[in-house]
Amino acid sequence: MPVPNSDDILAAEVRRLLETMPEARLPITYHQVAEALGLTPPRTIQRVARALETLMREDAAAGRPFIAALVVSRRGDLPGKGFFDLAVELGRFPADPARYAEAYRDAYRRAMAARG
Repeated sequence: MPVPNSDDILAAEVRRLLETMPEARLPITYHQVAEALGLTPPRTIQRVARALETLMREDAAAGRPFIAALVVSRRGDLPGKGFFDLAVELGRFPADPARYAEAYRDAYRRAMAARG
């Protein structure tokens, strides 16, 4: 069995955070995830984004909704560009950027419902 690396450990911590975060506090920003996990600079947001990409790949492989949909950019109510790029790459979102917001809203609803 492979030994988890620091990226895998962080991804697992992010998943636990998102699964247990009170619904009223969601969506949460990348910065808020970093703060909640006590991450310190440098590159805290990049580390969170990389962990979320790991979770997206895991969720796609397992046929689960993207739990990463619960994390949004501070600049708005949508995730960052990397979320959409990977969602398209994984075959979960349409390639047309004009349809991203609608696809995201559906992904968010599915992620919330999957939290139980």
